[in-house]
Order: sequence, then C-alpha cells, then structure tokens
Amino acid sequence: MSASATETSPTAASGAKPQLSTDYLNRHSEALMLLEMVPVDREIVGDLKAWRAVSYAEHFATSQLRCAADAAAAYRALGKREVESFEALCAAMDRLIHTATALLDEMPAEEDPALIVDVASLSLRRLIGRATAFINANGQGEAAYIDPNAVQADVDAVMAG
Repeated sequence: MSASATETSPTAASGAKPQLSTDYLNRHSEALMLLEMVPVDREIVGDLKAWRAVSYAEHFATSQLRCAADAAAAYRALGKREVESFEALCAAMDRLIHTATALLDEMPAEEDPALIVDVASLSLRRLIGRATAFINANGQGEAAYIDPNAVQADVDAVMAG
C-alpha cells in the first residue's frame, strides 16, 4: 500500500543524497519556549510535565512532512558512532528538560524560578545548537563527533550550579 521512499521522495527523484532534518529539534525548542515562560506563568510547569521525548526515528516515523522519508533514510545511513553520539546528545537534552521540570515542580510557590530557568535554558540552547550543527552537516565531519561524556559533564555542571 505504501510506496517506497525512492518512488515518492523528491530527493530520491533528483538523485541527491537524503538529508537529515532539523524539524526533529522543534520538540526541544518547544520545551525551551515553555521553560522560558515559567517565570511569567508557573502553571506552564504542567505543560512541561506533559512534554515527552521521542527519538529522531520515532519522530519521522509518524511525521506528515514531505521530507520525513528522506530524513529517516538519512538517519539510517549514519554510521554507528554518529548515531550513538547524536542519541547521547538528545538524551542529554531530554534529561535536562526533565530535571529542570522536576526542580520547578518541587519549588515552593513563593520562590523565584528565574535562576533554574536561566541556567537550564542556557544549557538547552547550547545543546540544541550542537544538535542543529550535527543535522545541518548531515552527520558528517567535525559536527558528527559529539563527545557524550563532555555533553553529560556540561549538563551536570549546569544543574549543580
């Protein structure tokens, strides 16, 4: 019933190599936007609690975007090291969002959430930037190597500070 990617894909039709898509990062950008709104409206913590992480592959498996098949194919074509690095980066973003959300949820109403929001937002922006560079480079070159230990150390330092 469904056509193969080569039959329906604009990239395949032109003979170009499938490209990764930054559409996946919209999920993390949405969480960042919600996080940054918490100091104005604490009820947004409820929206953050409802936020769910999904993998790149899961995102494009259910996406209605025209580029979804190409984005999924490009991801499947990545090497093991690149996939592991990117997934570690995504896991760090997910943990940061969940940790910041838990801290904000437990914070007494009379306390100001600005410090948690500022620190978590800065770190999440940096991680999204790294993921964007990886995707824009199609998982190749210097941008393809993301040291998961360094990413986790950055997240740990932010959350400890």
